[in-house]
Amino acid sequence: PASAGLTDGDLGGALDLNRWKLTLPVGQHGKPAEIVRPRPGDAAGARWFALADNAEDGQAVAFRAPVNGVTTPGSKNPRSELRELNPDGSPAAWSSTSGSHTMTVTEAFTHLPTGKPQLVGAQIHDATNDITVFRLEGTNLYLTDGDNPRYKLITNSYRLGTPYQAKFVVSGGQVHAFYNGQSIATLAKTFDGGYFKAGAHTQANCSNAAPCSSNNYGETVIYGLRVTHDPSDTSASQAGTVSSAAPTASVPPIPEP
Repeated sequence: PASAGLTDGDLGGALDLNRWKLTLPVGQHGKPAEIVRPRPGDAAGARWFALADNAEDGQAVAFRAPVNGVTTPGSKNPRSELRELNPDGSPAAWSSTSGSHTMTVTEAFTHLPTGKPQLVGAQIHDATNDITVFRLEGTNLYLTDGDNPRYKLITNSYRLGTPYQAKFVVSGGQVHAFYNGQSIATLAKTFDGGYFKAGAHTQANCSNAAPCSSNNYGETVIYGLRVTHDPSDTSASQAGTVSSAAPTASVPPIPEP
């Protein structure tokens, strides 16, 4: 859906992306386009970052990344994804051992690429690597742990389009992960240069998924996004919020063990 020309007033303050940077699956090889303070429907990424078709209140945002998209130098896979910034616009970089850092995102995976139906919707990253992510493979939703992509099976019956809430709380050298309000894992992690990311990071490319086409893509719709940092931590940022009413009635409970 076209939303070019939206102003802060049009967004009603609910889509405050002033402290986020968007990486798009377009641009030059190894140098994808990036937009600081993005607005859904910006000309550079209108197809890959726009208000969602099914958003009743006009506030949910769709992130789409095709298998043939441009990638960052450190990844073989394309993304349409937000990266946390500091209030001054510099990249956020906090420590897991200082202060408390929280991201809560309400989102739905809405489309998976054919050939390799895998997609990441939310993650914690440090200066060099991803720490843990929420990752969908077919109908299996996993929490990862570093290089272990299937550390924790959250549910084996995820249905595309179902909103769920993912939450990370980082403090005291630990990462606490929650799904729909319930704790699912605690990981011991000591790292610096930390930041949050959310959107669609397609885990497929033209070498392992067909067709190699812009019509073969992963897509995530974000209904709500909030990041906070303990105010006593002077190195931390207070990121903007995306806050809208998700259809919580359809959010599934965490399955019993």
